[in-house]
Amino acid sequence: MRRPLAIAVTALAITTLTLPGAAEPAQQTERGFGRATLTTFAALPAETYVPASEPSGAALGTTPVNGIQLPFADQPVQGFSGIVRNQDGTFEVLSDNGYGTKANSADFALGLHRIAPNGTDIDVLGGIDFTDPDHKVPFPLTRPDRVLTGADFDVESIVRAKDNTYWVGDEFGPYLLHFDRTGRLLAAPVPLPGVFAPENPSGTPNLPSSKGFEGLAISPDRRTLNALLEGTVAGDPAGSLRLNEFDIARDSYTGKRWTYQLDDPSHAIGDLTTVDRDRLLVIERDGFQGADAKVKKVYLVDKRDRDHDGKLDKTLVADLLDLANPRHLGGFDETFRFPFQTIEDVAVLDDRTLAILNDNNFPFSSGRNPGKPDNDEFITVRLSQSLHPDPRSLHD
Repeated sequence: MRRPLAIAVTALAITTLTLPGAAEPAQQTERGFGRATLTTFAALPAETYVPASEPSGAALGTTPVNGIQLPFADQPVQGFSGIVRNQDGTFEVLSDNGYGTKANSADFALGLHRIAPNGTDIDVLGGIDFTDPDHKVPFPLTRPDRVLTGADFDVESIVRAKDNTYWVGDEFGPYLLHFDRTGRLLAAPVPLPGVFAPENPSGTPNLPSSKGFEGLAISPDRRTLNALLEGTVAGDPAGSLRLNEFDIARDSYTGKRWTYQLDDPSHAIGDLTTVDRDRLLVIERDGFQGADAKVKKVYLVDKRDRDHDGKLDKTLVADLLDLANPRHLGGFDETFRFPFQTIEDVAVLDDRTLAILNDNNFPFSSGRNPGKPDNDEFITVRLSQSLHPDPRSLHD
C-alpha cells in the first residue's frame, strides 16, 4: 500500500542539534579523536506501526517475542538501516528487509519513512513503498502488484542523487537499486560483477548471506557512489571488505576498489557516509548487545592510504559505548552507551556533529532493556574536533 510522504513538517532547526555548553573532550590522541559527547537523545517506541496498513509477520509464528504478540495487524515502522538528511530538519530512513531473512519477510513492504526528532520523541510524518510497476526486476517478485518486499531484496543503505532520485544498496544480490522520488524502480538491479550472495539466482555464492551492500555513500560532486560490502568475498583476506566505486552517469562500476579492514573478522560494518572526496565515516560493530556489547565505533577512513598498507586508513572519532553525557540526557548516567546489536545509520550534520540511529530488529533485539524490544533511538554526538567536511556533503 503506497503511503504518501507528509508535506507538513514539525518545525525543527538543525542548529538545536549542537547544543551549547557541552563539555569539550580531550584533543586527538594517536588512537583517534578525544571522547565524543552526547548532545541530543530521542526515541520512537518499538511498537509503532504504519496506520491502516497491511498485516505483517505471519511467518514469525504466534509465540510472543520480547513480550510482543505475533503476528502484527499492521506494518511495523522499524529496522532503520539507512538515512538521508533533508534540509528542513527531517530525515528519510530506510527499513531493511523486515525480519532478518528472505524466508520470513514476504509480507513486509520495503520503503522509506520520513521522521523528525522532536525533543525526546521522534515524529513519523509519512513514507513511501518501493515498487516495480514497469517490470524492471528480471526475476519473479513475491507480490503480483509488484510492491517490493523483504523476500525480494534486503535493502540496507541509501543516498539521494542530484536529481532527487534514490540509490539503494541491497544484500541479496548484492545489487544497487535506483528509485524515483515516489519509490518506483527506474532500472534493472545492478549487480556487483563477480560477487554473488546465496540469495542471488545468477551465480555461485562467494559472499555470506546478509553481507552485501551495508554501506553506500555519494561523492560530494554527486557523480559517483561508494558501495561497501559488509562481508568478505571468498578468497579475500579475513576481515577485509571491498569498497567499490560506481559511476552514476555511466551506470557502471569504474573498476576502482579499496579495502576496509575490520578490527576483527567477527565484526561487521553498519553504515557509510561521505566526509569529502577522499574521506568517509564507517560504523564498525561487534554482534553483541546490552552489557555484552564491546565494540560500537565510528571511524574516519581515508582512501589515500598514507601508510601504504593497501587498506583504508582508519581514525577513531567516536566510541558509542563511551559517550560523555554531562547533562544526563535521556535520563542516563554521565557515560552514555549505545549498546545495540545493529547500529546502521550515520549522517554528518555539521563539522563536528553526527546523527546516529540504531536498527532495532523489531521485535528481536533487546539491547537497552533485556526482555523488552528496543526502541528506534536517534542521537546526536559532538566530536572532539572538526571533520573539516566538504560543504557539499552537508547538503543532501
